[in-house]
Amino acid sequence: MYPKTTKKPVVDSIFGTTVIDNYRWLENDKSPETEAWVKAENEVTFDYLSKIPYREQLKDRLTALWNYEKVGTPFIEGDYTYFSKNNGLQNQSVIYRKKNDADEPEVFLDPNTFSDDATTSLGAVSFSKNGKTAAYSISEGGSDWRKIIIIDTASKTIKEDTLVDVKFSGISWYKNEGFYYSSYTKPKGSELSAKTDQHKLYYHKLGTSQKEDAVIFGEIPSEKHRYVSGYLTEDFRYLVISAQISTSGNKLFIKDLSGLNNKLVTILDNVKSDTYVIESSGSKLFLQTNLNAPNQKVVTVDATNPTPENWVDFIPETENVLSPSTGADYFFATYMIDAVSKVLQYDFNGTLIREVRLPGVGSASGFGGKKTAKELYFSFTNYNTPSSSYKYNPKDGTYTSYWKPFIAFNPNGYESKQVFYASKDGTKIPMMITHKKGVELNGKNPTILYGYGGFNISLMPSFSIANAVWMEQGGIYAVANLRGGGEYGKKWHDAGTQLKKQNVFDDFIAAAEYLIQKNYTSSNYLAISGGSNGGLLVGATMTQKPHLMKVVLPAVGVLDMLRYHTFTAGAGWAYDYGTANDSKEMFDYLKGYSPVHNVQKGVKYPATLITTGDHDDRVVPAHSFKFAAELQDKQSGENPTLIRIETNAGHGAGTPVTKTIEQYADIFGFTLYNMGFNQLPNSLKKKLGS
Repeated sequence: MYPKTTKKPVVDSIFGTTVIDNYRWLENDKSPETEAWVKAENEVTFDYLSKIPYREQLKDRLTALWNYEKVGTPFIEGDYTYFSKNNGLQNQSVIYRKKNDADEPEVFLDPNTFSDDATTSLGAVSFSKNGKTAAYSISEGGSDWRKIIIIDTASKTIKEDTLVDVKFSGISWYKNEGFYYSSYTKPKGSELSAKTDQHKLYYHKLGTSQKEDAVIFGEIPSEKHRYVSGYLTEDFRYLVISAQISTSGNKLFIKDLSGLNNKLVTILDNVKSDTYVIESSGSKLFLQTNLNAPNQKVVTVDATNPTPENWVDFIPETENVLSPSTGADYFFATYMIDAVSKVLQYDFNGTLIREVRLPGVGSASGFGGKKTAKELYFSFTNYNTPSSSYKYNPKDGTYTSYWKPFIAFNPNGYESKQVFYASKDGTKIPMMITHKKGVELNGKNPTILYGYGGFNISLMPSFSIANAVWMEQGGIYAVANLRGGGEYGKKWHDAGTQLKKQNVFDDFIAAAEYLIQKNYTSSNYLAISGGSNGGLLVGATMTQKPHLMKVVLPAVGVLDMLRYHTFTAGAGWAYDYGTANDSKEMFDYLKGYSPVHNVQKGVKYPATLITTGDHDDRVVPAHSFKFAAELQDKQSGENPTLIRIETNAGHGAGTPVTKTIEQYADIFGFTLYNMGFNQLPNSLKKKLGS
């Protein structure tokens, strides 16, 4: 059934242990042999998927439901209010603008025109102080490598040469003169997989060549930082530089730009905390930090003497995780309370003004803007309510609906319930379970359990068109808030890192067992799903508990834990994972759960559909390639092990709508088909008129 994948053993000795890598040749993304393997695997996969009888019906329903207007939260630059809008099925959202509310919006940037196949997407967009010049980044084929294009906003014409080879970068303007951006020196070998580990901050002055751009920070070889960013306070007085060696923890520096010869001042010279300057008022700085405050707090300090011993609490730490923003001369403290939002408004003296009464129980974001703003905007969503935007009056705390979607989906027919279950070690873990009202708990409901559990990322309630289609079929969608995430602060994150990573897998396994125990589903009707670090999660779960679920859906996963740090910026993930070079204990631990290294001969693994993109230069596709090869070689049962490789696509951001719809149709079709459904459940069949 599967293409023959030749074994070409590479033998490593790590701390005296022999490790055989049969498929290392698949790491060479430039080789004709790898290209031929990708083509052969896709032929087998798409041949299988084409025989699923309701694949097109799923695609039709996804297309129909996706086809509604989506409008982003507006922002003001210069004389214009800008916002993104997608008419429904446009592959990329379009940036519009208008001068007054009564004006007809005009197109400012249309990424659908950037390439013939819509695989070139828009990244960051940033405006000069007067709004007359804009710089925006683009990604081609889903790559993290970007180009920056500079345009005159009035005429929308390009002003100067395009900046190239930019990666993991913001665009931060200094007045109307130029901007700061970040990148690595382009690596030798494959730009999609070669290691990049010295990030630098540059300044581009308008009207000059990129070759003349000055390196502001990160040039000293002995001080390698994998992630460097630079941004300015709103008054343009201070340049703030953050430098990280991993995805958690940063050094912090400021430079007072009001004097020509002012030196860089160190706020923090270590990476023991996550600390950022979020606002300033004269020489007074406001910092968000988790230094001695795992759930985050806001402190103030004078810029002339900004080190931690001089910090004064402004918004103290609480038992809930804080995410602050500023706008209209106020602070907004958004708290996560069991992965649900609560928002408090403060003035610049630290006085509590009010709690913002949100439209419901779910996720709120926004409340940011310039100090001079008279109105602010925020968005609200949950698992069964599409995201809507609101215009907020910061003076009296009232808000009005700015935009609500008109979608052919009735959220009143669905319910979300938060439950708490005990993990293996007794830790209480929250999980949101969403489904149609009146679902019978008979153990036969097709269920997708989703998780992530890493990098301090919190899974907050949000609406998904794809998940709505899944639930229309009678499917259950469950999201577990695992350790390793940020839902309960730094302690929760750290409890799922390095030598504690197994906690994350145990939390996920316990979530599956809860759903089965409570009769939401059973092993024959359970699928587990996750992407990137979540791909590692489901890969480790399936190799540890292969009989617990029927279907496994690892997307763009980190699956080779002994070599992840040798590709692109992978070494920066060591805070969460550790590396095989750290110690024998760390090597043994990683090898003990690494999905690629724990596929066993003779085991009956669940039906598996691995998904990745050939231009993924964050989690290189070799992870997925090698995992697929191992599973296809060792699978003992009849369950299919397939890999679906999207060409001219990356880690996910900017993927065209048409490709996204096709992928979900294939994932849902594969899942239901391997749960034994030869036709779609009645709810969706009737909706399709079949």
